[in-house]
Amino acid sequence: MKIGIIGSGHIGGTLAQLLVGAGHQVAISNSRGPETLRETVAQLGANARAVTAEEAAEFGEVAIVSIPFGRYRQLPAAALTGKIVIDTNNYYPARDGHFEQLDHDQSTGSELQQQYLAGARAVKAFNAIHWQSLAEMGRPPGDPKRIAIPIAADDPEAKRVVAGLIDQIGFDPVDAGTLGVGGRKFQVGSAVYGQLHTAKELKSLLAG
Repeated sequence: MKIGIIGSGHIGGTLAQLLVGAGHQVAISNSRGPETLRETVAQLGANARAVTAEEAAEFGEVAIVSIPFGRYRQLPAAALTGKIVIDTNNYYPARDGHFEQLDHDQSTGSELQQQYLAGARAVKAFNAIHWQSLAEMGRPPGDPKRIAIPIAADDPEAKRVVAGLIDQIGFDPVDAGTLGVGGRKFQVGSAVYGQLHTAKELKSLLAG
């Protein structure tokens, strides 16, 4: 599968490594330009390339957005139309500035981003796990210590595709529900945010 990654920080960079390792083609971008990613791409190997954010969006059948939430309006919305967009972002007011709809729990960051990317198919994932855990704790299917990753989306097929990617890189996907209701269950401040659980444990917590 072709996967575009917008944002090459801890989560974006780690996902690039894991997805290349799983056999996917990756186009990765950052805010500083492709030339600053030469070393990263060299380490990732032949299935990775450095591009602009718009090129990453155009390249990917799936696009991963891993930028500070406050910059979501800088995303190339037209190029992401029709694409599955994995939102790994979290809302941190001290970094992102205040968004009244989020401060008053009238919406979620993923829903605001989906409104901006009106033609995309949003899936919230990878925001509740620390990047080092993502990098180091992948295990094969059936391992009793395999860690679970919650996902939320309104599009069942998009959710299925992302669940498959999560499984391929060594984690159990757990469906938390819709983008709004489900997404709230593992956003910043939730009981499962930043915690490590098996699929059985996570399902129980999300149902509570």
